Amino acid sequence: MNIPNNIRIKEVGPRDGLQNENGVLSTGDKIAWIDMLSLTGLPYIEITSFVHPKWIPPLADALEVAKGIKRKPGVTYAALVPNAKGLERALEGDIDEAAVFMSASETHNLKNINKTIDETLPVLKEVITEAIKAKRTARAYLSVVFGCPYEKAVPLDRIIRISETLFDMDICELSLGDTIGAANPVQVEIVLEALLKRFPKEKIAVHFHDTRGMALANMLTAMNMGITAFDGACGGLGGCPYAPGSSGNAATDDLIYMCAQMGIETGVDLGKLLKAARWVEEKMGRQLPSRNLQAAKSLGKLP
Repeated sequence: MNIPNNIRIKEVGPRDGLQNENGVLSTGDKIAWIDMLSLTGLPYIEITSFVHPKWIPPLADALEVAKGIKRKPGVTYAALVPNAKGLERALEGDIDEAAVFMSASETHNLKNINKTIDETLPVLKEVITEAIKAKRTARAYLSVVFGCPYEKAVPLDRIIRISETLFDMDICELSLGDTIGAANPVQVEIVLEALLKRFPKEKIAVHFHDTRGMALANMLTAMNMGITAFDGACGGLGGCPYAPGSSGNAATDDLIYMCAQMGIETGVDLGKLLKAARWVEEKMGRQLPSRNLQAAKSLGKLP
């Protein structure tokens, strides 16, 4: 296998992990959790979303969270940004990177953003352009790449077309989303093979959900294809409010454990990350899906 020496982990738990968790964590708890994550060695944390609170009520305190965290030098603090108005607030919160988002299927895009794909692209272009003018970077999420809850299979030529358009807008990275956890390793290889003929592997990330227990297998396939940027959520929190059947994200702690066993460097202290996962699990009041977290608890190996 073509195993990389190291990978870059993008922690999305405070945003993608909490966007369905209405009223569970207070603003102070969110800040405390992000501060714990900042001490783990994670190089990138997506801290919140500046989407209007009407659409994502659990993250209505985005500005308070962004202003309240303790920033660690060397860590990129990102936020989801839907439009120019959201970017204004994100810049007020001093985010380092604006993450824009859209779907590869028309139906999911309409349900998620209330716009067609063609209507969405100019909105994202404005955000990306203004973020770069403000000396921030811009990253893009492309959802339901590997399967849509409404349209099922998504045509590969559409994924390529949208990706080309987003890269033409000067995004620094494109994260390919398996929003409902439908992907399999063969499909991952097919999609990446097509995209890597056109775009540098250094600018492609993957974002897998573990709905069917396939996330690590799909990540390993992506590594073998040369991908070194992976989204994950501490404890395996997460799910898309506009994708029926979507469950938790790939657990960052499971990914790091696998990499440690394989000699792949992540720069993350697994013990500190597990401590953060256990802390948020207790705050949530339910068992989180991270297998490594549950194994560490049963073996009495949590710090």
